[in-house]
Amino acid sequence: MVVCSPAARHNNATVTSDRTSETTSDIAFAGAAEQARLLAEGAVTAPALLEVYLDRIRRLNPVLRAYRVVLEESARAQAAAAQRCLDAGERLPLLGVPVAIKDDVDVAGEVTTMGTSAHGAAERHDAEVVAMLRAAGAVILGKTQVPELCIWPFTESLTFGATRNPWDLGRTPGGSSGGSAAAVAAGLTVLALGSDGAGSIRIPSTWCGVFGIKPQRDRVPLAPHDNAWHGLSVNGPIARTVADAALFLDVTTSMPAPTGGFAAAAAHSPGRLRIALSTKVPPPLVTVVGRAQRRAVREAGALLGELGHDVVERNPDYPATATLTSLLPRYLRGVHDDVAAMSLPQRLEARTRGMARLGGLFSDRRIAAVRAAEDRVRSRVLSIFDDVDVVITPGTATGPSRIGAYQRRGAVATLLLVGARVPFQEMFNVTGQPAAVVPWGLDRDGVPLSVQLVGRPYDEATLLSLSAQIESARPWAGRRPPVS
Repeated sequence: MVVCSPAARHNNATVTSDRTSETTSDIAFAGAAEQARLLAEGAVTAPALLEVYLDRIRRLNPVLRAYRVVLEESARAQAAAAQRCLDAGERLPLLGVPVAIKDDVDVAGEVTTMGTSAHGAAERHDAEVVAMLRAAGAVILGKTQVPELCIWPFTESLTFGATRNPWDLGRTPGGSSGGSAAAVAAGLTVLALGSDGAGSIRIPSTWCGVFGIKPQRDRVPLAPHDNAWHGLSVNGPIARTVADAALFLDVTTSMPAPTGGFAAAAAHSPGRLRIALSTKVPPPLVTVVGRAQRRAVREAGALLGELGHDVVERNPDYPATATLTSLLPRYLRGVHDDVAAMSLPQRLEARTRGMARLGGLFSDRRIAAVRAAEDRVRSRVLSIFDDVDVVITPGTATGPSRIGAYQRRGAVATLLLVGARVPFQEMFNVTGQPAAVVPWGLDRDGVPLSVQLVGRPYDEATLLSLSAQIESARPWAGRRPPVS
């Protein structure tokens, strides 16, 4: 919790003031950067802003199940402390701004369930990224739902039920950061922490119509869960705007940021870029990419051409067996290791235990060999960046599945079926480079879709700048789902 010198408290429980005409609904969707500005100007108080979200959560979370737990008592204490800081003239990037945390990340005093009843005791310490968010002034609002052990691109578990997409309650928001994306989309938080081991930020951001970025590997700390899924997984933001995601990266980066920071990069023109469009599905996956998803890539290319960029059609040199030899061993062994760390593994779902058994087939020696071969895979995939600055792909191949679609499926059947929907993310977890998804309208079922922007290693700045340019040309932050 942020600690400041004592000062007069604001006990005002409303959002209105003579300096703003924001309604409670408007401010819930205003964006983190805008909320931070309003808080600093005194147009809204931190306790009042928190109550806006707590009220919305009380009304909408029973339908959506975006949160596993809401930390009302501690969040109120944090908001009061933040207000004392604001009253004292303190200025921090997220001072008083509510943030949600995915339930695979530790929050002191709370259990980290990872979507299962097999978990152990409450955590004694914050994860490093949570500590960084607190140091920036954020109010930790609650922990968001995930599928069991964060394995799947849908957010359902026998323990906690199904999280629903606010655009279509019969469909999943995606996963595994499904609760985080649903909460941001429905105005139950302004900013959420997600994690991404094979698309788990980008998939739910796509299907919930919000902005998500998988940062460069190790950009945002994973501690105390370093090397999660043997290097595949990263932490990162799910946000309403590009500026909000950039702000998140500025306060959580463990690596040098670009000159002026990520927020400055997002605010700058990207200049003229050479951009490659690709709808090729990385082998050996075979799937049909939907018409709406292909059209989104074409439309993105046309828009970027109009904005002055040099747009070409070109496919990355995906190694024919990279998914099988570089991704699956690390993913499955990561699940095996997570199961081994559970306090009560007998409580896990049968499908999860099946995944763990598959992961047990990969020895330490085999995983070491896979990691040693990563440079060869990376060099082939990155060769396209010798000639282009950004690659654009569909966000997903199709729209989200219906709730319960995989309920009676085993591990292998579920893996094959879900993989056909989301083939464009996982390769960039293998290479470790940054990738973002930009909302791009709705499909024929009224569910959001996106295009994915893939950048050079460590070059989140270009992705943020280009994403912000697209956001300016095709604004999405004002769109609100039916359940919001």
